[in-house]
Amino acid sequence: MKFLILNGPNLNLLGSREPGIYGSTGYEALCAMLKDKAAAMGAEADCFQSNHEGALIDAIHGAVGNYDAIIMNPGAFTHYSYAILDALKAVDVPCIEVHISNVHQREEFRHKSVTAPACVGQICGLGTFGYVAAMTYFMEQRHG
Repeated sequence: MKFLILNGPNLNLLGSREPGIYGSTGYEALCAMLKDKAAAMGAEADCFQSNHEGALIDAIHGAVGNYDAIIMNPGAFTHYSYAILDALKAVDVPCIEVHISNVHQREEFRHKSVTAPACVGQICGLGTFGYVAAMTYFMEQRHG
């Protein structure tokens, strides 16, 4: 199984951006950990991060035929990107939405995801383990 791990705006600043909310793991360390966890499961993971909506949409489109599943933390795009919603709905690649923090314990505007309806599910509040949980889910779905 091959995973595309997509991360949206400001996630490149993990480790230094509000560590009380997002933890102290840096973005490169997160990607290395996810690649290692995927390999341990007999899978592969590629990470892509962008602060630009169109680049994320292009990555979603490019997943077709190249990846078995998408694991995406859309960052702030979660709350207003109908374009990302449409891109997810347009491709036949399942996606799980992941958030490092528990968005439901934060500001009111973070409680609503416009992208989640195009996803298999949403994981929030488990820190970076949410990405691993999503990979595990997809692996179990594939192998029973």
